[in-house]
Amino acid sequence: MKTLLINASPKKRGGASSYFLGLARFFISGDKETERLRGKGDHQRILQKLPGADTVIFFLPLYVDSAPSHVLAFLREMEGFCLDNDVRLHIYCVANNGFIEGRQNQPLMQLFQNFCAKSRLDWRGGLGIGGGVMLNVTRILFLVNAAVLLLSMALSGLTGGTFLPPDALRSFAVIRLLLLFLNAGALFHIFSMSRAVSRGGNRPFGERYTRIMLPSFVFILFADAFFAVISLFSGGIFRGWLAGKKL
Repeated sequence: MKTLLINASPKKRGGASSYFLGLARFFISGDKETERLRGKGDHQRILQKLPGADTVIFFLPLYVDSAPSHVLAFLREMEGFCLDNDVRLHIYCVANNGFIEGRQNQPLMQLFQNFCAKSRLDWRGGLGIGGGVMLNVTRILFLVNAAVLLLSMALSGLTGGTFLPPDALRSFAVIRLLLLFLNAGALFHIFSMSRAVSRGGNRPFGERYTRIMLPSFVFILFADAFFAVISLFSGGIFRGWLAGKKL
């Protein structure tokens, strides 16, 4: 059994879709291959791999309650290819959005369900994840947390003679557990989907929705601060005032 995992995020690297794809790839057993879908130049390469696959999983962000335009263009071409070549596939989708609620992805799931019906493909289900951007940030925090621990161990060894400082280890464990808790919903459902894929898709996974494990009011505070900082670094807040006006 072969699984084709398609990262359909328009970002070149580091997006939330690549994070969730990496988790699914870790859990899925059997033959698996990863592809990138970012534009028309990727269409033929991916289409030629469809006849040799049993399952295709799309990983993509939600854009204006739908799929990004380059994904819609690919699905139109994939529909004709599958019908002309009598390709039969199990289709799954993992969508994420920046809002807190995973159910914001429901219209996108309906889009994929309709696509499968028109293409005579087997819609096995999808996972909608809320707070995808923030969950992707936790991946960076995992690495930062590990780097801080290594630095603390090195400094403790040089100054105190012990490379296992209890306070640093305790702090490392607490932060690790907190980050795992924030990812708990996504990890559980991605693991469940991966198990369904590995078993050959004999039972539909269905449509499931989860979110970052954080109260909504806390999420809003962190999200506002995060996007304010990003906007400052991108020149977004004052750029419209200070930029030269074009007639």
